[in-house]
Amino acid sequence: MSKSFEIAVIVGSLRKESINRKVANALTELAPDSLSFREVEIGSLPFYNPDLDGDDAPKEWSEFRECMKSVDGVLFVTPEYNRSVPAALKNALDVGSRPAGESVWDGKPAGVVSGSLGGIGGFGANHHLRQSLVFLNMPAMQQPEAYIGSFGDLFDEQGVLTNDGTRDFLKKFASAFADWVALHAKG
Repeated sequence: MSKSFEIAVIVGSLRKESINRKVANALTELAPDSLSFREVEIGSLPFYNPDLDGDDAPKEWSEFRECMKSVDGVLFVTPEYNRSVPAALKNALDVGSRPAGESVWDGKPAGVVSGSLGGIGGFGANHHLRQSLVFLNMPAMQQPEAYIGSFGDLFDEQGVLTNDGTRDFLKKFASAFADWVALHAKG
Protein backbone atom coordinates (compact mmCIF):
# COMPACT_ATOMS: atom_id res chain seq x y z
CA MET A 1 0.00 0.00 0.00
CA SER A 2 1.46 3.37 -1.00
CA LYS A 3 1.72 6.24 1.44
CA SER A 4 -0.87 9.00 1.30
CA PHE A 5 0.35 12.60 1.47
CA GLU A 6 -1.64 15.58 2.70
CA ILE A 7 -1.24 18.62 0.49
CA ALA A 8 -2.15 22.20 1.35
CA VAL A 9 -3.70 24.04 -1.58
CA ILE A 10 -3.06 27.77 -1.47
CA VAL A 11 -4.93 29.86 -4.03
CA GLY A 12 -3.47 33.32 -4.58
CA SER A 13 -6.78 34.83 -5.65
CA LEU A 14 -9.19 35.81 -2.90
CA ARG A 15 -12.24 35.97 -5.17
CA LYS A 16 -14.93 33.43 -4.30
CA GLU A 17 -15.53 32.63 -7.98
CA SER A 18 -11.84 32.81 -8.92
CA ILE A 19 -10.88 30.87 -12.01
CA ASN A 20 -7.64 29.94 -10.24
CA ARG A 21 -9.75 28.35 -7.49
CA LYS A 22 -11.58 26.40 -10.21
CA VAL A 23 -8.22 25.24 -11.59
CA ALA A 24 -7.18 24.17 -8.08
CA ASN A 25 -10.44 22.25 -7.65
CA ALA A 26 -9.94 20.52 -11.01
CA LEU A 27 -6.39 19.54 -10.04
CA THR A 28 -7.51 18.02 -6.75
CA GLU A 29 -10.19 15.99 -8.55
CA LEU A 30 -7.74 14.73 -11.18
CA ALA A 31 -4.90 13.88 -8.79
CA PRO A 32 -3.92 10.32 -7.88
CA ASP A 33 -5.34 8.81 -4.69
CA SER A 34 -1.91 9.08 -3.03
CA LEU A 35 -2.63 12.78 -2.45
CA SER A 36 -5.30 14.26 -0.22
CA PHE A 37 -5.93 17.99 -0.33
CA ARG A 38 -6.87 20.72 2.10
CA GLU A 39 -7.49 24.24 0.83
CA VAL A 40 -5.87 26.73 3.18
CA GLU A 41 -7.42 30.19 3.13
CA ILE A 42 -5.01 33.10 3.28
CA GLY A 43 -7.31 36.10 2.95
CA SER A 44 -7.82 36.63 6.68
CA LEU A 45 -4.12 36.65 7.60
CA PRO A 46 -3.12 40.06 9.01
CA PHE A 47 -0.15 41.54 7.17
CA TYR A 48 3.10 40.32 8.62
CA ASN A 49 4.68 42.75 11.08
CA PRO A 50 7.59 41.53 13.22
CA ASP A 51 6.42 43.78 16.07
CA LEU A 52 3.33 41.55 16.42
CA ASP A 53 5.16 38.23 16.43
CA GLY A 54 5.88 36.24 19.56
CA ASP A 55 3.60 35.19 22.39
CA ASP A 56 0.89 37.65 21.39
CA ALA A 57 0.94 36.96 17.65
CA PRO A 58 -2.42 37.18 15.88
CA LYS A 59 -4.33 33.92 16.29
CA GLU A 60 -4.73 33.73 12.48
CA TRP A 61 -0.95 33.48 12.16
CA SER A 62 -0.72 30.74 14.79
CA GLU A 63 -3.55 28.74 13.22
CA PHE A 64 -2.04 29.11 9.75
CA ARG A 65 1.41 28.04 10.94
CA GLU A 66 0.04 24.99 12.76
CA CYS A 67 -1.97 23.97 9.72
CA MET A 68 1.02 24.30 7.42
CA LYS A 69 3.29 22.35 9.78
CA SER A 70 0.95 19.36 9.50
CA VAL A 71 0.99 18.99 5.69
CA ASP A 72 3.46 17.06 3.55
CA GLY A 73 3.55 19.45 0.60
CA VAL A 74 2.01 22.57 -0.93
CA LEU A 75 0.25 23.23 -4.22
CA PHE A 76 0.19 26.93 -5.12
CA VAL A 77 -2.34 28.08 -7.72
CA THR A 78 -2.12 31.78 -8.42
CA PRO A 79 -3.04 34.57 -10.77
CA GLU A 80 -0.53 37.19 -11.82
CA TYR A 81 -0.77 40.73 -10.48
CA ASN A 82 1.64 43.21 -12.06
CA ARG A 83 4.06 40.43 -13.14
CA SER A 84 4.17 39.06 -9.60
CA VAL A 85 2.09 37.20 -7.03
CA PRO A 86 -0.89 38.76 -5.24
CA ALA A 87 -0.14 40.49 -1.94
CA ALA A 88 -2.14 37.93 0.04
CA LEU A 89 0.05 35.09 -1.24
CA LYS A 90 3.28 36.95 -0.52
CA ASN A 91 1.97 37.73 2.96
CA ALA A 92 1.21 34.04 3.58
CA LEU A 93 4.78 33.17 2.61
CA ASP A 94 6.09 35.80 5.03
CA VAL A 95 3.81 34.73 7.91
CA GLY A 96 4.82 31.09 7.44
CA SER A 97 8.53 31.87 7.31
CA ARG A 98 8.63 33.57 10.69
CA PRO A 99 9.77 33.73 13.43
CA ALA A 100 13.27 33.29 12.10
CA GLY A 101 14.40 29.67 12.27
CA GLU A 102 10.84 28.33 12.55
CA SER A 103 9.69 28.39 8.93
CA VAL A 104 6.75 26.08 8.22
CA TRP A 105 7.89 25.87 4.59
CA ASP A 106 11.32 24.31 5.13
CA GLY A 107 11.77 21.22 2.96
CA LYS A 108 8.12 20.90 1.89
CA PRO A 109 7.77 19.92 -1.78
CA ALA A 110 5.83 22.43 -3.85
CA GLY A 111 3.96 22.62 -7.11
CA VAL A 112 3.21 25.91 -8.85
CA VAL A 113 0.36 26.58 -11.27
CA SER A 114 -0.32 30.05 -12.57
CA GLY A 115 -3.17 31.23 -14.69
CA SER A 116 -4.52 34.28 -16.37
CA LEU A 117 -7.07 35.44 -18.87
CA GLY A 118 -4.16 36.53 -21.06
CA GLY A 119 -2.07 34.36 -23.31
CA ILE A 120 1.07 33.99 -21.19
CA GLY A 121 -0.69 32.23 -18.31
CA GLY A 122 0.81 34.10 -15.38
CA PHE A 123 4.42 33.39 -16.38
CA GLY A 124 5.73 36.31 -14.28
CA ALA A 125 3.87 35.24 -11.14
CA ASN A 126 4.97 31.64 -11.57
CA HIS A 127 8.64 32.54 -11.74
CA HIS A 128 8.48 35.23 -9.09
CA LEU A 129 6.90 32.73 -6.68
CA ARG A 130 9.61 30.21 -7.51
CA GLN A 131 12.27 32.75 -6.43
CA SER A 132 10.70 32.90 -2.97
CA LEU A 133 10.39 29.11 -2.80
CA VAL A 134 14.13 28.74 -3.40
CA PHE A 135 14.87 30.97 -0.41
CA LEU A 136 12.27 29.13 1.70
CA ASN A 137 13.99 25.81 0.90
CA MET A 138 10.95 24.33 -0.80
CA PRO A 139 11.85 21.95 -3.63
CA ALA A 140 9.54 23.16 -6.41
CA MET A 141 8.61 20.74 -9.18
CA GLN A 142 10.21 21.89 -12.41
CA GLN A 143 8.39 19.82 -15.03
CA PRO A 144 5.81 19.97 -16.31
CA GLU A 145 5.54 23.73 -16.01
CA ALA A 146 1.98 24.94 -15.62
CA TYR A 147 0.95 28.26 -17.14
CA ILE A 148 -2.77 28.20 -17.90
CA GLY A 149 -3.50 31.03 -20.32
CA SER A 150 -6.73 32.31 -21.81
CA PHE A 151 -8.66 30.28 -19.29
CA GLY A 152 -11.87 32.28 -19.34
CA ASP A 153 -13.69 29.64 -21.41
CA LEU A 154 -12.33 26.47 -19.76
CA PHE A 155 -15.13 26.08 -17.19
CA ASP A 156 -18.91 26.00 -17.34
CA GLU A 157 -21.22 28.00 -15.04
CA GLN A 158 -20.95 25.31 -12.33
CA GLY A 159 -17.14 25.49 -12.33
CA VAL A 160 -16.68 22.19 -14.16
CA LEU A 161 -13.66 21.94 -16.45
CA THR A 162 -14.96 21.47 -19.99
CA ASN A 163 -11.74 21.55 -22.03
CA ASP A 164 -10.38 18.05 -22.67
CA GLY A 165 -6.86 19.23 -23.54
CA THR A 166 -6.59 21.20 -20.31
CA ARG A 167 -8.03 18.27 -18.34
CA ASP A 168 -5.40 15.95 -19.82
CA PHE A 169 -2.64 18.42 -19.02
CA LEU A 170 -3.81 18.95 -15.43
CA LYS A 171 -4.04 15.20 -14.91
CA LYS A 172 -0.45 14.83 -16.15
CA PHE A 173 0.64 17.69 -13.87
CA ALA A 174 -1.15 16.16 -10.85
CA SER A 175 0.45 12.77 -11.49
CA ALA A 176 3.91 14.30 -11.77
CA PHE A 177 3.28 16.30 -8.60
CA ALA A 178 2.29 13.12 -6.72
CA ASP A 179 5.61 11.56 -7.77
CA TRP A 180 7.47 14.75 -6.76
CA VAL A 181 5.88 14.78 -3.31
CA ALA A 182 6.64 11.08 -2.79
CA LEU A 183 10.28 11.75 -3.69
CA HIS A 184 10.74 14.86 -1.53
CA ALA A 185 8.33 14.69 1.42
CA LYS A 186 9.92 14.33 4.82
CA GLY A 187 9.07 11.35 6.97
